[in-house]
Amino acid sequence: MKDRSAVIDTSKIPRVPIIFVMVMGAFVAILNQTLLNIALPVMIVDLGMSANAAQSLTTIFMLVNGILIPITAFLMEKFTTRQLFLTAMSLFALGTLICGISFSFPLLLTGRIVQAAGAGIMMPLLMNVILSLFPIEKRGTAMGWIGLAMMFAPAIGPTLSGIIVQSFSWRVLFFIVLPIAIIDIILAYFLLRNVTRLSKPKVDYLSIVLSSLAFGGLLYGFSSAGEMGWSSPLVLIPLGIGGIVMVFFVRRQLRLKTPMLEFRVFKYNMFTLTTIISVIVTMAMFAAMILIPIYLQNVRGFSPLESGLLLLPGAILSALMSPITGRLFDHIGARPLALVGLGITAVTTYMFAGLTDDTGYYYMMIAYSLRMVGISMIMMPIMTAGLNQLPKRLYSHGTAMANTLRQMSGSIGTAFLVTVMSAQAAKYTAELMPSGGNVSNEQLTIIENLATIEGINDAFLVSTLLAVLAFVLSFFIKQVRPPEKEEEDMVRGHYPTPRGKLRGQKSAPDY
Repeated sequence: MKDRSAVIDTSKIPRVPIIFVMVMGAFVAILNQTLLNIALPVMIVDLGMSANAAQSLTTIFMLVNGILIPITAFLMEKFTTRQLFLTAMSLFALGTLICGISFSFPLLLTGRIVQAAGAGIMMPLLMNVILSLFPIEKRGTAMGWIGLAMMFAPAIGPTLSGIIVQSFSWRVLFFIVLPIAIIDIILAYFLLRNVTRLSKPKVDYLSIVLSSLAFGGLLYGFSSAGEMGWSSPLVLIPLGIGGIVMVFFVRRQLRLKTPMLEFRVFKYNMFTLTTIISVIVTMAMFAAMILIPIYLQNVRGFSPLESGLLLLPGAILSALMSPITGRLFDHIGARPLALVGLGITAVTTYMFAGLTDDTGYYYMMIAYSLRMVGISMIMMPIMTAGLNQLPKRLYSHGTAMANTLRQMSGSIGTAFLVTVMSAQAAKYTAELMPSGGNVSNEQLTIIENLATIEGINDAFLVSTLLAVLAFVLSFFIKQVRPPEKEEEDMVRGHYPTPRGKLRGQKSAPDY
């Protein structure tokens, strides 16, 4: 019987087929999520469900993702890459089929839960495979292709969904995704191989329960805050429960000999720094994704399709830039990319802090496109720089932690910025109302629109400050090497020089 815990020689494993199959799975999972958002109003009418019920289709997907992602570190050490990916894609395909044939809200909700159970595993698993397959000097390029999937799916999703929903049933959205998922399962069956070391940890059921309550409570609370307000019991109770349980969860993980999720990854300073920057950037990034559609559709009266078309060039540009920035990362490191990218992001975000009721459509398209170019230079390089510092035994925990916090920061950023917009809009409405308070419906609409614009501007100003904070922190990014790489260099006689280069190397980038 073979020892599965033995170190796997990844140099002889064909990389391209494995990465292609896994990126294809990640792409279709992200595409599915962006397709649904535009179709919700049509689904409300067709299935006779309420707006809150429709929103829960998105919320439940996010919650199941948020609960599963922290558990992926355990799953990646328990099961082979092939077993885990085939299971994840099969669950996703089954959930997609259930959604496509749904005739009622409960069945549709069930399909979304099954979909999310598969989708939540894919991204941490893919990142872990990249870390295991590629040497440190080639990971940027490989991660760039992951970024392509992450950016391109949201790029085409809203526009494609808008076109399909206008001409066909919303069910077509799921039946477009299903064949791609099935083809990917077939390819994975023949092409995937295991590339990670299995330690076969024991199942700690209490950790799973604590993790689910902690991350689920926090995600639900933050995702509900933007709509319900921070004083709502449906926000405060989940946040309170999630926060308290999180304390017990972290303490348990630190005491266990083999934790389900290793929080000691934060002992590595560059991983901690880049994770903080990634969290801040994700919060700032959601400003445009949430606030621009509100401005275009609610204030200016543009259709969802026109709104999607405005965002399309920027999303496509960021997708195309991702492999380029990945290759640049391998040559010059993360710090130059982060500084340039965050500089662009800060300036272009500030350009959205001065919107009026007649701001040009193409001005916004150009500004958003430039902003997405900046963001494409940040996300994957920064995350890769931090993960590069971790020893091999912590790869699965690092990818799970990075993806969990990215999910959390997206919810927090959305809730926080929507709250800023709503609070400031209410303040400006009160200021713009005439002293007598007697206004016609038409005048009230004008006042509310102007107040909403000012609220959006203030939210973009806060987002600009977040980008500036991340820009300052990026000056502290520096070259790091995993412990086993340092030991290997010392054995070979390659010692770090005062200039930061390694003897025997032409260059050593600032990761």
